[in-house]
Amino acid sequence: MADRSSPSAAGYVAAARVVLDEVATGQEPAVREAARLVAESLRAGGIVQAFGAGHSEALAMEIAGRAGGLVPSNKIALDDLVVLGGAPPDVLFGPFLERDPAVAHRLYELSAPHPEDIFVIASNSGVNGCVVELARLVKQRGHRLLAVTSAAHTGHAASRHRSGRRLIDFADVVLDNGAPPGDALLPLPSGARVCAISSLSAALLAQMVVAEVVRLLAEAGEEPPIYLSANIDGGDDHNRKLENRYAGRLRRHA
Repeated sequence: MADRSSPSAAGYVAAARVVLDEVATGQEPAVREAARLVAESLRAGGIVQAFGAGHSEALAMEIAGRAGGLVPSNKIALDDLVVLGGAPPDVLFGPFLERDPAVAHRLYELSAPHPEDIFVIASNSGVNGCVVELARLVKQRGHRLLAVTSAAHTGHAASRHRSGRRLIDFADVVLDNGAPPGDALLPLPSGARVCAISSLSAALLAQMVVAEVVRLLAEAGEEPPIYLSANIDGGDDHNRKLENRYAGRLRRHA
């Protein structure tokens, strides 16, 4: 068996398996509750609005516009400031954009959410200003909120929001991605650590929630609105018909 602490491919796989197994079993109740809220939103005509800054953007990509995923889903990204909001491209080069609470208000406005929409916000630390402010704004406007974060990290990190609050303080359901503080799993002799896990575990959580949503809808005799791959015959037509139900609400830019 590979040494879990070894800075090697085998060591990372061994360490990742431990985390993923813990997430898969330990987060099952939270996944079921998250899926229940998503199903309620979809039945009410809402969509899933997903956001993550930095590498947490991968979670939003896992949810929105993916083959095998839910059609009524929209990815919110910092790029929206330029692509949809007309800001100059160099605004994205700022190293602390995700720490700016003012950005959250612009992103919320650009997402043009309906009252029935449910939000999923991912942040490993859950403390940066933009993430916390968006969570606060989402709840202020009456939406349900699912948070994907590291309980180990956020529990020991100081908030960078003026309120002193964290992403988890606003969430209806918290999904713990199982990542350690700093995200990386494998220790080096220098004391540093390498090889992050949050992208893998967040993707697992996202797919678990989707699977549970589909189960709930199917058991109720409802047809789940699921994307087919655009690279199989009939995929484009199938997807277009479903997307038309949500015209103007689903943004699929890269």
